[in-house]
Amino acid sequence: MRYSNITQGVFINRPNRFIAEVQVGGHKEIVHVKNTGRCRELLVPGCEVYLHEPGTPGRKTRYDLVAVRKSTGVLFNIDSQAPNKAVKEWLEKQNFDRVIPEYTFGGSRIDFYMERRTGAGEPERYLWEVKGCTLEIDGVGYFPDAPTRRGVKHLHELIKAVKMGYKAAVVFVIQMDGVSEVRPNADTDPDFSKAVEQAEEAGVCIKCLECHVEPDRMDIITTEC
Repeated sequence: MRYSNITQGVFINRPNRFIAEVQVGGHKEIVHVKNTGRCRELLVPGCEVYLHEPGTPGRKTRYDLVAVRKSTGVLFNIDSQAPNKAVKEWLEKQNFDRVIPEYTFGGSRIDFYMERRTGAGEPERYLWEVKGCTLEIDGVGYFPDAPTRRGVKHLHELIKAVKMGYKAAVVFVIQMDGVSEVRPNADTDPDFSKAVEQAEEAGVCIKCLECHVEPDRMDIITTEC
């Protein structure tokens, strides 16, 4: 998953969850933050950030803030749309016969539906719900960094899917290098943590996809589906 037109800047502050003030080329820009999570440990005054300029006519802001370098030196992609784009590219290289994004199941839209034929009978059916992980503590990823009712709802839908014969999974895309494990953030969202436990007990697979992050790209480096 790649970006064009990347510009480096210095983070100043974040007046609200949608925008940030960034120093770019000697002047201050108001930029769109492509992540409504808290990102408090990442977006600190003076940190190095990377901006994407989509060039969309009529936009209120020129840039999207898509990546930030943590004080540890590790680069984090914080674009909430990047995990789904990266997973779509990755799934198309796997051995599936069909890959359908934004699949309606029950009362929700699940990120991906896939089919794989293994013989002459009905194909195996898969449902994957993708979650981007941008919170790292002591080398371990945690999700979420803010409460997510939507995430709990999706887990309950996946439990239903398993009972109907689907191979269901919640897939954590780790938006940084050097981390291979994601745990539920029980302190921030105990309901989500409980839902993950219930889902795993019901047969929902918990998958973590490792990534390599550069200012202009994020690539999934996990090889096995």
